Amino acid sequence: MAQYKRLGGIMAITLAATTGLTACGFGGSSGEESGDGATLDLLVPSYSDATQGLWEDVITGFEEANPDVKVNLQVESWDNLESVIATRIQGGDAPDIYNGGPFAGFAEDELLYPVEEITSEETYADFQPTFLENAQVDGTTYGLPWIASSRALFVNDALLEEAGAEVPATWDELLESAKKVSELGGGVAGYGMPLGSEEAQAEAGVWLWGGGGTFGDADAITIDTPENLEGAEFIKKMIDDGATQADAGASDRSPLFDIFVQGKIGMQVGLPPSVGQIESDNPELEYSIHPIPTKDGGPFTLGVADHLMAFENDGDKQEAITAFFDYLYSADVYVPWVEAEGFLPTTLSGSDELGDDEALAPFLETLPDAQFYPSTNPDWTAADSAFKALFGQLDGKKSAKDVLAEIQAQVDEG
Repeated sequence: MAQYKRLGGIMAITLAATTGLTACGFGGSSGEESGDGATLDLLVPSYSDATQGLWEDVITGFEEANPDVKVNLQVESWDNLESVIATRIQGGDAPDIYNGGPFAGFAEDELLYPVEEITSEETYADFQPTFLENAQVDGTTYGLPWIASSRALFVNDALLEEAGAEVPATWDELLESAKKVSELGGGVAGYGMPLGSEEAQAEAGVWLWGGGGTFGDADAITIDTPENLEGAEFIKKMIDDGATQADAGASDRSPLFDIFVQGKIGMQVGLPPSVGQIESDNPELEYSIHPIPTKDGGPFTLGVADHLMAFENDGDKQEAITAFFDYLYSADVYVPWVEAEGFLPTTLSGSDELGDDEALAPFLETLPDAQFYPSTNPDWTAADSAFKALFGQLDGKKSAKDVLAEIQAQVDEG
């Protein structure tokens, strides 16, 4: 087995509250055979208090359908996950199946099965194509897209109606509508612009990519480009024209969306769990969900996914791993798991299954147009940090060009 080198990045995102669940101890050592069949070790993170029970239900159903295979479960908090996987790999005890965010480092170290070797043709063909492309290193898919998130525009219908504003599809329409809402006064803001350190890279993606830009790819991180500049300059215009809340440069997404839920922001980009937050905290809010406005009105969303991956520990387990993944991604098993954790499915059949869910429909419709962070590039971690530290300067005197150049310089310095 190739030696472990690095984890290659940070976890993609967790949308539900993470908790430090106590890990289940393994029933046997890694690679132990169970009767005439295999024993699979499964290492996963906790997304919520429900995670462990959800996996236990999956495993019970799988073992009933596959009595010759046993699955041992280990659940770790996201805070501990990277150190646990690193320690196990260094000790020659990698799990057979692992749920995490980054996978490129493992692939480069030749530790993983290519996905097509441990899924059936039917299962492989069921993934959203954009999510498969995001799970590739040098054209080979190593991560099975597990849970997904996308973004959409949440609109306070009552505020827009009061302001005589329309739901926007383009940047110019967004600026016009947001200014009208801000002019209502009383502490109301037209558009919630979170450029603070919590998720500045996400709001940057919404605007820079929405104008045709990119953060680069597996080979190069490209921030200081003409295409990205257009989006950054429009952010400054939104701020300078009074279309956003005050102090956008220091505003974080989560507390800002709390203000949207309170009815004081006309429009803000949100996540699928934002629906549940509104239902819990202000069910009387008159709101709707729409595609994110872009420069020309074209389809786009910011996509994020965590992945499952299989380590090449024992060739005798390949058939058992394939059986597990084929069972796991069947719609009647996979969709309830995803729904319970508040995410989106990465499979076509999963999207079809949830297509009648009115709250999720706007998110599901955008999945085929999802764009992703270049997380397979080892420099993405530096870029992510640079955005969080520097992108908020757009809310100030520094030019958009200088802000992008400063971010690029920090990335290039490593």
